[in-house]
Amino acid sequence: MSSPPQPPQPKRTTSSPGLTRTKILLLGQRRSGKTSINQVLFNALPPKQTFYLEATMRISKHPYDTVIPLEIWDCPGNITVDTLGAPLSDFSALIFVIDIRDLYKQPISKLVEFIIAAYRDNPQLHVEVFVHKAEKLQEDDKIENFRQIQERVQDHLLERECEQMPYNFHLTSVYDHTLNEAFSKVLQKLIHSLPFLEDLLNIFCANSSSPKAFLFDAASRLYVATDESPVDAATHNLCCDYLSMLNAFGTLYQLPAATASRSRIPASEPTPDEPNLSATKDRFCPSAAASLHPSMPGTTLTYHLVTPQLALLALVPTSVYEGRRGLLEYNVVFFREGVQEIWEVENQARGGEDNSYKY
Repeated sequence: MSSPPQPPQPKRTTSSPGLTRTKILLLGQRRSGKTSINQVLFNALPPKQTFYLEATMRISKHPYDTVIPLEIWDCPGNITVDTLGAPLSDFSALIFVIDIRDLYKQPISKLVEFIIAAYRDNPQLHVEVFVHKAEKLQEDDKIENFRQIQERVQDHLLERECEQMPYNFHLTSVYDHTLNEAFSKVLQKLIHSLPFLEDLLNIFCANSSSPKAFLFDAASRLYVATDESPVDAATHNLCCDYLSMLNAFGTLYQLPAATASRSRIPASEPTPDEPNLSATKDRFCPSAAASLHPSMPGTTLTYHLVTPQLALLALVPTSVYEGRRGLLEYNVVFFREGVQEIWEVENQARGGEDNSYKY
C-alpha cells in the first residue's frame, strides 16, 4: 500500500527574491468576501472561520508559489484606480468580488470604472467577476440575482460605450468547490505553458486508459491543467475532497528516510558504506489510491506527487490499476519529468534560481 502523502504547506514562498511574479488584483466592496477567498484558498483557513476575519484596511500583497509564482493584491473596499498605487498594466488578472445579495449601484459602478480603465491601459487584462456568497440564497433567488448583476454590468458598460472589453462571471462560495473551480479557470489563463501541460495530460490518459486526469496545486486544490475531455462537477468535487483528506491526514505519517536522516546522518558526507538517506528522501514521490465504489464501480482514483507543489490526480479503470500497475507508474514517471522540465524553464525565464526537482 502506498504511503499517504505529506500535505504541502500553504502560502509557499520558496522561490528566490528576484523572481518575477504574475500579479492578480483582488477587488470588491467592503465585506464582499475578498480576504475570505484569499485565506481559504491560499492559507488553508476553514470556511467557518472567515466570519471572524477583519476588514481589509490597506493593500496586502500575498506571494504564492505554484506552477507559476503569483502575487495576489488584496485591496480594501475604498480603493480606486487612482489610489491603487500601481498601473493596471502591472497586473495579469483582475478579480472583482460582488456579494450576491448586493444589487445596488455602488459595487457595479466601481467594477465598471476598473473595466474602463483596463480597456484604456491594459486591454490584455483578464477581468473576472466572482458573484460571491452564493450559499446565502435559495437556488431560484441565486440564479435571479446572478442574472440581474450580469445585466446591470452590461447595461452600464453599454452606456459608457465600452462593451468590447471581455470579462467573465462566476458564481462562487467558500463553502463548496465552486470557488476552487472559478479560481482554477482564472489561473489557467495566466499559464503560458498550459498547452504543453495539457498535451502531457492527454498523452498520459491515452497511455493509461484514463478517462480523466488533473494536474492540481495540492495545497490550494486549484487544478492548473486538465486533459481535453470535459470537466464535470462531480469528478472535480471528488478530486478536491480527496486532496482535502490527504492534506488533513498526511501529517500523521512520516517518511522513514526523514526519520533515519535525523538519527543517522551526521553533518559530514556519508561514508561509502552508508547510503545517503537525505538523497533518498529527495527522490521519494508520495502516491495514493482509492477505489470508487459504489458510485463509480470499477474505477480507481490515483494520486501521484509531481513536484513539491503539484500532484497528478487521475481516474483509471481498477483493472488497469491492479493488473497493469507497472505500466501506470511508468507513464507517471514520464509525465513527472515533462512537468518538471516545463517548471524549470518557466522558473529560469522569470529569473529564479536553479532549484531543479530530481527524484
